[in-house]
Amino acid sequence: MSTVDDLLTQALALPEQQRAAMATQLLHSLEPEDPDAEDAWAEEIISRSDAVHRGDYTARDWREALDDIRKQLPRRQSK
Repeated sequence: MSTVDDLLTQALALPEQQRAAMATQLLHSLEPEDPDAEDAWAEEIISRSDAVHRGDYTARDWREALDDIRKQLPRRQSK
């Protein structure tokens, strides 16, 4: 068995929360560093907050949004 297979076996034996943390760290290790990302997210948050305060955006329950996304996925995948 290879080192990668051994590590995967050990990782899969971890509790869910620890596996999620490890997966997050692994994914982040694959992303290039973007020094402007934090500033860009801050601007996006301010923009969205402003839109809510102006009445240009109405929030809805996340479960509804997730249901809509799931309904659209099969159509997008078949295209």
